Amino acid sequence: MKIGIIISQNDPETVWNALRLANLALSKGDTVSTFLTGKGVEYEQLSSPKFNIKEQVVKFLESGGKITACGTCLAIRKQKSDEECPAGGIEDLYNLIVDSDKVITF
Repeated sequence: MKIGIIISQNDPETVWNALRLANLALSKGDTVSTFLTGKGVEYEQLSSPKFNIKEQVVKFLESGGKITACGTCLAIRKQKSDEECPAGGIEDLYNLIVDSDKVITF
């Protein structure tokens, strides 16, 4: 199954749980793509010992997951894209929705 996950929150527990679900889906053989929009692009700053988001992201990417961040949302927050999380646009979000069997939002 192709799963699309849209994260628009900057609550550490919510982002951590979204990525835990994404990693579980990958371990079950699903294809998972994640799009970060709005406050969701702030995910790197949210990691903590209690909610180790960075660890979940590394596992996700190493397992074949794909993360794209809204370029406009990054620019608003004066953040830059990188190899781990390249910038995309609204068309990338549209394609994630159209190409997915299931879409989950957090």
